[in-house]
Amino acid sequence: MGIEYYYIIIGILGLFAIFDLVVGVTNDAVNFLNSSIGSKAAPFLTIIIIASLGILAGVTFSGGMMEVARKGIFHPEFFTMPELLTIFLAVMITDILLLDLFNTHGLPTSTTVSIVFELLGAAVALSLIKIMGSDSGLGLWNYINSAKALAIVAGILLSIVVAFFSGAVVQFISRLIFTFDYKDRLNKYGAAWGGVAMTAITFFILVKGSKGTTFMDAHTVAWIKTNSLVIMAGIFTLSAVIFQILLSVFKINILKPIVLMGTFALAMAFAANDLVNFIGVPLAGLTAFQNALASSDPLNITMTALGKKVQSQTGIMLLAGAIMVITLCLSKKAKTVTETEISLGQQDEGMERFESIWLSRRIVNLFDGLFSAARNLVPNPLQASIAARLAPVSATTHVDQKEKPSFDLVRASVNLMVATAVVSFATSMKLPLSTTYVTFMVAMGSSFSDQAWGRESAVFRVTGVLTVIGGWFMTAFIAFVVAFIFANIIHYFEPLGIAGLILLAGFMIWKNKKKHEDKEKDKEEINIFHLKKVDNFSESVTDTFDHLAYLLKGIRESFDVTFDALFKEDLDRLSHEMTRVKHFQRGTNIIIANIFKVLRLLQKEDKQGSYNYYQIIRRLQKLSDGHRDTVIRCTMHVANRHAGLLDVQIKELQEIKKVILYIFLRVETALSKKEIVDCHDIAKQFHYLEELVEDFNSNQIERIRNDSSKTRLSIMFYAISGNCVMMAKQNVKLLEIFNEAFRLDDPRTSC
Repeated sequence: MGIEYYYIIIGILGLFAIFDLVVGVTNDAVNFLNSSIGSKAAPFLTIIIIASLGILAGVTFSGGMMEVARKGIFHPEFFTMPELLTIFLAVMITDILLLDLFNTHGLPTSTTVSIVFELLGAAVALSLIKIMGSDSGLGLWNYINSAKALAIVAGILLSIVVAFFSGAVVQFISRLIFTFDYKDRLNKYGAAWGGVAMTAITFFILVKGSKGTTFMDAHTVAWIKTNSLVIMAGIFTLSAVIFQILLSVFKINILKPIVLMGTFALAMAFAANDLVNFIGVPLAGLTAFQNALASSDPLNITMTALGKKVQSQTGIMLLAGAIMVITLCLSKKAKTVTETEISLGQQDEGMERFESIWLSRRIVNLFDGLFSAARNLVPNPLQASIAARLAPVSATTHVDQKEKPSFDLVRASVNLMVATAVVSFATSMKLPLSTTYVTFMVAMGSSFSDQAWGRESAVFRVTGVLTVIGGWFMTAFIAFVVAFIFANIIHYFEPLGIAGLILLAGFMIWKNKKKHEDKEKDKEEINIFHLKKVDNFSESVTDTFDHLAYLLKGIRESFDVTFDALFKEDLDRLSHEMTRVKHFQRGTNIIIANIFKVLRLLQKEDKQGSYNYYQIIRRLQKLSDGHRDTVIRCTMHVANRHAGLLDVQIKELQEIKKVILYIFLRVETALSKKEIVDCHDIAKQFHYLEELVEDFNSNQIERIRNDSSKTRLSIMFYAISGNCVMMAKQNVKLLEIFNEAFRLDDPRTSC
């Protein structure tokens, strides 16, 4: 290939740098947004603006980190420019695909781990190709910078433990000082505490990060380092005085500006540390290409120049920062990823995003036993004193759940302070520490100290943490393997291989985009179940019945599809309904949780109202269980390739389906429109269904006797018919409750 071919490669790397900035920021927005968003420190737009300013400032501190892409994983002096561009192109394609995949599923993964292991995988691939194609006697260890790579990996793994325990310890101390009812104590200790927080944040960004800037000369950096103690003392004094004035004179909650300053600082630390993950590889490719062009033999000269220090250009850094800011403002996937971490750290119990698994249950049981043993060693008076200061404050007023913060400002400020310190320190040491790992584990540690992982939620939160951490390790494995494969494809197939991989990347991104849109639609359907308010009883009652009607409609439509798919043995449609079962289960749980909130608003004397709501919960659970059992049985029967329904069984189930769907529709209409429905007609249809099922069950007995219906088929038939009767009964009972709740005195309302 001529040198012109590599101009095209550099152009492709430039485009990939832009795409990687987009998917990378989408993934990493969680790192600096979760604390301010979760604590409702300011309106969302304000938080985005502050984070954007932090990003623009941070990119100018990232110069030193760019060396990682050039020489941190491999020794460039053993590679030629075409070989390095092959490595870099494989890395960028892999990185875009990998990050987009994780973003689609709302899981925060590490851009640092992905880029490190992609570089490692692609470099190993080219190294092995060179070793097999020559007799130079060089081994893999000569090509790979194993010492630096191991230091990076060790630092990343160590950060998981350090971040969790740092967040837990600092949060524990902070909570002991301020408690959950922190407003009075904030007036006493807030200024000093805020001064410490601002000093910690500023120290690691200004003093430790200054040597990586693209705009400070060596003299300025040396002056800052020499006078660091004086600078820190000045920052503490000035911050404490300003915070005390805000508290005493303006009566401002200083935790909000601290959180916003922390958001700025963490966004700045993120940009300084992680920008290399997005544009470090393309910039390294550009540097290699420029050095090759300056030589007499551009295609064969080795890239020794990449091992030397290269001054990064501030203009390129700011352009990258601008792209990151635009992505942050426009990306919908960024919000999805942010929601995962916020949900795992929320203070109150509620709907959990993850189910429990055996490992999370074992871990919770283990720590419960350890803490029980530790409590026996602590004197009872000390236990009581600590427990009193760590006891959450019960809310005295009911607030809109959408406006309620997931955790308070004390925890948000700790999250930002600790995470910023750890990330900025790593940046100063030129270690590409994972901001995702650090911020996530700090948030988990602080939520753990705040007892957010209570008995009602611990197993679910631990499952979520294990899922995210498992995704991190999968990131490393997938990044290495895929980059290794892609590097081989590009090396051996050259233009055709590159074109094929680009087409593959485009197809996968389009597919993930469609999947994310489908998930957002499902989320919108789930969100309809959340009560808009829980401080107005009459509106809460109306909302509850609206949500019930919506749920009944969904189950009715799902039943219709499930029956037809069973008749046709359509496994794809049944599998789709199987995935929707969790959707309806979650909707049921949300309605029940909302009912509990409504019950708290009821007067104690209103025993009948309370009884009706308890009845709704009971009926809902049975409806949901009946729907789930039916769908699962039908799906597993077809998936296991058991004998299909007999024609006569299909005919009988069609009759049952017709009646049950009619009952669902009538009750759903009554609840949604708040209109009178002839309850006698519903009851009549229910009794007709009972008789129908009884007759068909008798027919089934005959089929069992003459062996025309196999055992598994008979079991499924009885289960479906029984579930239909049970679910019809629950519909009738819900209609009775509805009529009573709205005091419909029409004689037709009596069932």
